[in-house]
Amino acid sequence: MATSLRDSYASRIMGNSRFMTIKRLILSLLTLAIIFLAGSALVASWQQPQIQSRLELYQTNLLLRAQELPPENTDQNLVKASKTLLGEKPLEAATKQYLDAQKSAQKNLDKAQNQLAQLAQNSNSVSKPDSQIAPIIDSPRSSQQAQLLKSVAQIKKLIAELNLRLGILQVQQKQTDPAAKTWLNVINSPQDDSLAATATVLTGLWSNPPQLLPDAEVLIQANLEGWFQGRALAQLYELQQRPDAQLALQAEEQAQAEAALLKLAIISSIPAVTGLIGLILLIYLFINRLTKGKESVFAQNGELVWTTPWDWETVWQVFIVGFFLMGQIIVPLIFSALQINPGAASVRVQALYTLATYLFLAFGAVTVLYFSIKKFLPLSPSWFRFKLGGNWVLWGLGGYCAALPLVVVVSLINQQLWQGLGGSNPLLSLVLEGQDKIALGIFFFTAAVAAPLFEEFLFRGFLLPSLTRYFSVWQAILISAFLFAIAHLSLSEVLPLMVLGVVLGFVYTRSRNLLASILLHSLWNSGTLVSLFILGSSST
Repeated sequence: MATSLRDSYASRIMGNSRFMTIKRLILSLLTLAIIFLAGSALVASWQQPQIQSRLELYQTNLLLRAQELPPENTDQNLVKASKTLLGEKPLEAATKQYLDAQKSAQKNLDKAQNQLAQLAQNSNSVSKPDSQIAPIIDSPRSSQQAQLLKSVAQIKKLIAELNLRLGILQVQQKQTDPAAKTWLNVINSPQDDSLAATATVLTGLWSNPPQLLPDAEVLIQANLEGWFQGRALAQLYELQQRPDAQLALQAEEQAQAEAALLKLAIISSIPAVTGLIGLILLIYLFINRLTKGKESVFAQNGELVWTTPWDWETVWQVFIVGFFLMGQIIVPLIFSALQINPGAASVRVQALYTLATYLFLAFGAVTVLYFSIKKFLPLSPSWFRFKLGGNWVLWGLGGYCAALPLVVVVSLINQQLWQGLGGSNPLLSLVLEGQDKIALGIFFFTAAVAAPLFEEFLFRGFLLPSLTRYFSVWQAILISAFLFAIAHLSLSEVLPLMVLGVVLGFVYTRSRNLLASILLHSLWNSGTLVSLFILGSSST
């Protein structure tokens, strides 16, 4: 009888051992697949433009529109505010900005074309078998070539658009000959027939004698925005001797200039004040740490680790199966099976698609997490703590203020490192370019509510405390912040998001309340979306 029990026990142990071996093998294979997919996405983002470069141009366009404010018919307080925000020479500053953007785009174009040439050379150097059978297509190389060709086309179009605007800046500073040369570049190397036709129209408007071409007004309205469109239309109406149209344009531009000045005040003053408060907080924390040591606010709960009942395999399983497998394979396959293609859809449909994919991912990840830790339930009160009482609001607000100057400094360094490339979250571009209020409301819910709740629950609520079983609290903060940054799959965002992740981890470990890091995360995403919306509205 005893022998039988021993044999049964040994059999169960061997069965469990085999199960664990198979499980680890599957997780290892999935890990390799996820590394390949995530790595491919990160590499692909290397050739994609950063949104930061576009944001700077949008802000420049807003500055140009605001400088059209006529001082004689405007409140003097607005005039003073305008000079403070715009500086003494807004046209010269804008010209430099556009020249820098043009040089950066040309550098990226040269880089992409060189890579294409290298790819073609490598392709030709591969020996082909002497056979009548059709050659096998090199899929990775073909995919890379297609991506590069797409990037080249996008950059060429961007350069043409920049040159259209740069020429208008030049003629406004009486630099007619340089402007004509700038527009000639667009005409001689047309990436888009409509842009080339617009360059021809602009050349005619400022030539001597002027040449008025058919469809001039239609082309200007189609291919120019904001201040640039206003300057071109003003020149056209003057040459056409249309005083009524000129007066209507002047009235519209004055109203838009006042609105632009208000927008500039919002996107400039609020971050500046918040950043100043954050800088003061950082200095206070530094001094407090030096003077009080382990009794300081900085060190509060700094060495207090969580009691973690599961091991590293549970963490591995949750992130590989629940987060990366769901996000990189399962959710895309579900929408592919449903034949949903948001690329050609309206911005409202894209907003719903973004929210739906995020909710599917969150549901799948939380489900995997629950079944992975189910046998360890109930957990101690320190796990996944949502406590309405206490000072979590102060921690969240203070963390947001402190994160702003840190991320701004790192972002400036990051821009120099990536030279305008490295990709960005596609949601940001949709918010910047789409002014549909319902779509923006959906985007706002996704970024300011759904994302903070899910990401803080997973990265700060589960991953960071789990890591304290093997690492110190600070090491756990850094590792979780790095994975948080990598999970966004944009190379240019890794450093800024890692800094943000460190602040989020610091706030959570010190406050021991997920509501604090959720509030910080929500404020960060909300501030980004509001700024994008304001800048995007300046182009209309």
